[in-house]
Amino acid sequence: MRSVNPKVHFKVKHYFGISMLLIGQLSQATGLTREALRFYEQTGLIRAQRQANGYRSYPEEAVEIVRYVRTAQQLGFSLSEIGDKLPQLWDAPDTVDAISGFLTEKVKEIDARIAQLHELRAGLVSRIGSDCPLQQQAAHGVRIP
Repeated sequence: MRSVNPKVHFKVKHYFGISMLLIGQLSQATGLTREALRFYEQTGLIRAQRQANGYRSYPEEAVEIVRYVRTAQQLGFSLSEIGDKLPQLWDAPDTVDAISGFLTEKVKEIDARIAQLHELRAGLVSRIGSDCPLQQQAAHGVRIP
């Protein structure tokens, strides 16, 4: 099984040596609900094969992928971002460098957002206690309804 980071190893539950997991088994192994797993499948984050009886079966690697997705979400990545970056990650010659690059990009985005929030806060603070907090806008020709 491939590991996102060679230094990180996940416990993967093996069910009677079967290489494919049913949705209930994947749910138990990852702690996600069946509905969440279906959503992940619908958005292309994981893939299932359909058995003759219509049941979904997932490769054992799906456990690792789901855990990767959950961790990435906890670090502030959206499912869209994760879905866009996952194929690049698997194909990267050095996954550690690839993950570091993605994390660096995210830190830069967060820093830019923090700077925007500081500017927004300063603008709000400067208007506290004035006769009309929106007066500065009205003076510049902005019409207040």
